[in-house]
Amino acid sequence: MARFTIYEDAAACLFERLPMYQSIGKAAYKAGLATPEALDKYFGHPHRKYRCIHVAGTNGKGSVSHMLAAALQAAGYRVGLYTSPHLKDFRERIKVNGAPIFPAAVLDFVNAHYPWIEKNRASFFEMTTALAFDYFARREVDIAVVETGMGGRLDATNIIRPALSVITNIGLDHTEHLGGTLEAIAREKAGIIKRRTPAVIGEALPETEHVFRETAAKQKAPLLFAKDCVHVTPDGVYDRLQHFIVQYAGAPLAALRVAVDLLGEYQRYNARTALAALEVLRSLPRPVAVSTRSILDGLEQAARLTGLRGRWEILESNPTVICDTGHNAHGLQHSLKQLADMPHNRLHIVFGVVADKDLSAILPLLPRDACYYFTQAALPRALDAAELAAQCHAAGLSGETVPNVREALSMAKNRAAPGDVIFVGGSNFVVAEVI
Repeated sequence: MARFTIYEDAAACLFERLPMYQSIGKAAYKAGLATPEALDKYFGHPHRKYRCIHVAGTNGKGSVSHMLAAALQAAGYRVGLYTSPHLKDFRERIKVNGAPIFPAAVLDFVNAHYPWIEKNRASFFEMTTALAFDYFARREVDIAVVETGMGGRLDATNIIRPALSVITNIGLDHTEHLGGTLEAIAREKAGIIKRRTPAVIGEALPETEHVFRETAAKQKAPLLFAKDCVHVTPDGVYDRLQHFIVQYAGAPLAALRVAVDLLGEYQRYNARTALAALEVLRSLPRPVAVSTRSILDGLEQAARLTGLRGRWEILESNPTVICDTGHNAHGLQHSLKQLADMPHNRLHIVFGVVADKDLSAILPLLPRDACYYFTQAALPRALDAAELAAQCHAAGLSGETVPNVREALSMAKNRAAPGDVIFVGGSNFVVAEVI
């Protein structure tokens, strides 16, 4: 392979030559730890040089990961943050104190190691995970927040030895890989619970709670359900911040007023999970020192400190344009409820999904009185806009078919009046094209 001289060519090589789930879906999915373990050995087990927090879940794991990273950063730690997918630039996946990985670091990594990676048939995500862990070691981070890509038990990130495991919630998504029931998916996510390592569960259902209890008992892992530790009450949205009243169990007289710069109403549950996780970190035998002041400062600046985008993000006003990356029934139901509660004259929805998405669970949630712009993101995995429109029309939804996301948003803005609301969503990749 020729040696690359610029970052863009190295990144293009990774996108084009390694199987990438973000682009092609299940054909790129690899379940198993043999290759990640081989990569880890090849790089000298870099993740053992810093402490890790492992985060899994159907929805909210990205927001919780960013909240945790922001609070730790506010406390003065050098924090690595590994998340996926990226919205605009590959470098978003790997950050240190909110700054994306240096282009030169990606370039050097590809030039030095790509032949070995290709020879050992690593997937795009396996390669990216190895790059992240190695980069964090080279940057001498104190702690890394590591988000799983999919599932948990067989995810490429599940080679780490975390100080804490966090599972946000369980919903029906990626059922072709993780199982068709909530219990089956919970068992896959619970695979990140490690022996004698504390675990925090953000939200649990009757179908999933026993799975977490059984797994934790088998691993002799201390288990905490966030609802038993932290109570979070909404207290309004103003000054571009969402405010909560937080009450910790065992401290009946001590309530905190917490502000978060993430505006989706579902962030109430993500904030509760993050706060519970931070309490556990502070109580470890080798505690992670995070003051209450650092927690408050970090959450108030979570998006700004970490560069998080696309979570109930208000892009424009008059008319209001909002985007959100919720892309399955479990995630979309919260966004759609918040939309329904917003004062507006008419609702416009720019909507696109990936081809392997289960629309049967999503279409009944979509409002019938909205004006739709059925579209598709510019990647092979996107569901064709005409096919999406046909299925949506059959479900009683009406609107235009626009094969280009930017054109769809432009059409919605041209037709919307100042008192209207435009929502862009259905897929991370649709959101990526408008921010």
